[in-house]
Amino acid sequence: MRQDPLAATNAPMFRSLARIAAIGTYVPERKLTNADLERLVDTSDEWILQRTGIRERRIARDDQYTSHLAYAAVADLVARYDVRLDDVDYVIVATSTPDTVFPSVAAGVQARFGIKSCGAVDIQAACAGFTAGLQLANGLILSGLHRKILVIGADALSKITDYTDRTTCILFGDGAGAVLVERTEEGDGHFIASYNSTDGDGGRHVYCSHLAPAIGEYGLIMNGKLVQNGREVYRWAVSKVAEGVAELLRSANVGPEEIDWFVPHNANMRIIEALCERTGFRGDQAIASIAKHGNTSAASIPLAMDEALKDGRLKAGHTLLLHGFGGGLTQAGTILRWSL
Repeated sequence: MRQDPLAATNAPMFRSLARIAAIGTYVPERKLTNADLERLVDTSDEWILQRTGIRERRIARDDQYTSHLAYAAVADLVARYDVRLDDVDYVIVATSTPDTVFPSVAAGVQARFGIKSCGAVDIQAACAGFTAGLQLANGLILSGLHRKILVIGADALSKITDYTDRTTCILFGDGAGAVLVERTEEGDGHFIASYNSTDGDGGRHVYCSHLAPAIGEYGLIMNGKLVQNGREVYRWAVSKVAEGVAELLRSANVGPEEIDWFVPHNANMRIIEALCERTGFRGDQAIASIAKHGNTSAASIPLAMDEALKDGRLKAGHTLLLHGFGGGLTQAGTILRWSL
């Protein structure tokens, strides 16, 4: 019989009375297929599929920005669940592509949905942003400071993608996912364990320049576009991220066979497969939506979860391990019990 992770009372868990009460997602209508990219750069559908597992990605319109994606994801959440937003007391948006440096995308969400007396903050942890946002929401609820928090992962990476660079333009797409995290007095939906790690020295391997002409001795490319050393990021992901996933499992005193679904950041299918191999997860335990969406950064984990929810794989009572990783280089993971 499989051990219940919540029953392992001798484990150094991070337990709380918080649960995910609703989820909503959105991707733009416009598709950018591998065939489309063949007309832009020297690449092929076969080459892209073999190296990334991506068939298409969704691209925002010229007049559509991260805030619009976030609004649509929240609207989807409200349409699907019997929830109200007027008593939300905090909004957290994880994004690397805010419309403006300030005001925040979170402030725009507050205004769009008429939420009163609520805190609002954008966080920037790149592809680890959504899981980092969940950790923050869980902590705020556990502290007693807040009771109802919107956590949104949204990115319009097409705005910072160089479509002359065949090594990066094949990877990225746009999208958003939103969840409502609520305090609960019941035993369902608990956050079980968390993990964080950062290797700031590796930040030079994936970045988007803004104000600084250089960081230390790195000498960044200052074109306002996403720049990535794919080989180094892959090497870090399959070694250090695999170690992070293993540490998260150890902290909850569970093995991969006791997790129903592994939901890593959908960066690249080869990375997901390598992580499964190195951490003991079966390939069919991993939830991935990268084939249809590409790498959507902070949106990738909620998009993958929602796809599994809609097709019936993800059910109430399932235990999930979510693990985001990316620019920083940083990673954030959490194990939680699903309650929808």
